[in-house]
Amino acid sequence: MNDVSGAPKVTSPESPWKVFLVFLRLGLTSFGGPVAHLGFFRTEFVERRQWLPEEHYADVVALSQFLPGPASSKVGIIIGVLRAGMPGALAAWLGFTMPSALALIAFGYGVTALGDLSGAAWLHGLKIVAVAVVAQAVWSMARNLCPDRERLTIAAAATVLTPAVPSTVGQVGAIVLGALVGWRFLPGEVVPLIPLPIRISRLWSIGSVILFFALLLGLPLAAASTGSHLLAVFDAFYRSGSLVFGGGHVVLPLLQAATVQPGWVSNDAFLAGYGAAQAVPGPLFTFAAYLGTVMGPPPNGWAGGVFCLIGIFLPSFFLAVGPLPFWSWFRQHPRMRSVLKGVNAAVVGLLLAALYNPVWTSAIHSPTDFAIAAVALVLLVAWKVPPWLVVILGAVAAAAVAVLR
Repeated sequence: MNDVSGAPKVTSPESPWKVFLVFLRLGLTSFGGPVAHLGFFRTEFVERRQWLPEEHYADVVALSQFLPGPASSKVGIIIGVLRAGMPGALAAWLGFTMPSALALIAFGYGVTALGDLSGAAWLHGLKIVAVAVVAQAVWSMARNLCPDRERLTIAAAATVLTPAVPSTVGQVGAIVLGALVGWRFLPGEVVPLIPLPIRISRLWSIGSVILFFALLLGLPLAAASTGSHLLAVFDAFYRSGSLVFGGGHVVLPLLQAATVQPGWVSNDAFLAGYGAAQAVPGPLFTFAAYLGTVMGPPPNGWAGGVFCLIGIFLPSFFLAVGPLPFWSWFRQHPRMRSVLKGVNAAVVGLLLAALYNPVWTSAIHSPTDFAIAAVALVLLVAWKVPPWLVVILGAVAAAAVAVLR
């Protein structure tokens, strides 16, 4: 709906409580990953409730894709800001995140109670389905983000660099390389300017950016100087949430390096939780709540789950709120759009490397495993079966194969 001047018109603000209830319903029903979440959001907020016009929603999605962190969660936080200021941002995040976080914390307690997971057939089925889920994400992202040979080359280089430097340095280096190549060689374009109805002051914005970089740079120094395990854990999850481009699946290699390599979480438990995360609605970043629950050294249990959940999502708040008042100016620069193209291409390579290790190497050990993964991929891609159902079918199939042997 437009006013006489032709500018998009936005409805009046809502209470944070109403924002929470709307996002809680979405958090209980939004299966299918970040792309599906964005579709749910558009139906709810553009078509059904008319909380913002199509032009503004497209702008919010563009901003969330440009910055690191979970895309759908950042979109939700920004919509919360636009509807009810900072209280609305917190309400939107809590409503959308709480259902899957509680489910994965409960699953973490179940995994902890089971003890040694290495021989569980149902667990192996979850790991097999994770192969199909990540393969689908790689294919979908490659089609959208690497449509030409230049970006395919960036993705290939990132795929090679990531396992060659098996640490966060390799992953971050691939993203930086993609940004530099994009800035130098990929064309940018100017998009139409549509101002957003911002309900926060620039003081909040500037403060958020300062806090983001202060914690990103300060936490590793504080953890190293004090030897505090709590600070090391919070830094690992905060850094993972700060450096992930491209959505929830791309956080897998960062979290695997942050939790499995130092021995905080076993690789079997890690992949079990990743498979279970496909069966719950809401953002995949709530996987952090599961990891905090099953972690060996404290913090663990529900308190560890909440601790790690806050750590991985805190950068999303800073990065959603901080650039918001300046986004309209920033996105007009073609060079910045070129950088974004290169970063997104590198993300595809990062995810492809993760598909091989640890996902494929930990799950596919026989022709039967490969067959289950292939069927799961066909169900996801061709038949559009909900991921939660594919996860259940994969666990049942692996358990049935183990019984028949």
